[in-house]
Amino acid sequence: MFVRTNYRRDVVQQRLLEIAIAEFATKGLEGASTRSIAAAAGTAMSSITYHFGGKEGLYLAAADHIAAQMGGTLSHLIDGVVPEGMTPAAARTLIHAILASLVEKMTGQKNTSYSLFIMREQMEPTAAFERIYGGMLGTMLRTLAHLVQIATGRDDGDTARVAVVTLIGQVVTLRASRATVLKLMQRPDLDASAIAALGGRIAANTDAILDRLIAERQELS
Repeated sequence: MFVRTNYRRDVVQQRLLEIAIAEFATKGLEGASTRSIAAAAGTAMSSITYHFGGKEGLYLAAADHIAAQMGGTLSHLIDGVVPEGMTPAAARTLIHAILASLVEKMTGQKNTSYSLFIMREQMEPTAAFERIYGGMLGTMLRTLAHLVQIATGRDDGDTARVAVVTLIGQVVTLRASRATVLKLMQRPDLDASAIAALGGRIAANTDAILDRLIAERQELS
């Protein structure tokens, strides 16, 4: 009986979180309606107070849920620790693998509400942004910066972080500017061939950025 009660509670929490993320993503914290969220979840408004302490608590829990899901998505590539003695070639390969995984996520329709939620927090950060950045997002970015340093042989952390901004930017635009991307490419959607073309160009751009950083290091030495 206790196990069944816990199961029902977990199901209700999960359903509330998924619906809340979609609601917050489209309407923001202020515009979202807890009444609508509870109704869509098939539960009473009191469930939100019981499980999350209210609207703000639900919003922060939604951010934690997104951070956890991101962690599960990229955990096979990133654990926050770059092995000692990693070669520049291995670092470059891992950079490509991380960006390719992001391209797959940014071009897919699944979890669109997660992306919108994160973009809202990018534009107007709240305490929820710290929850998201404190998870896999921050780990991924710091790891990429470290990998850039290894791949290029440059110890300059600032230069590596600037490079990561440009590397990530070319991928994020596939979601953040999806309508523009589709319009420019004259497509109703991004099919497999379009995604392959975009992924290939991003990979080539990544190599160009890394190669340029190596050339700059050599010029300075």
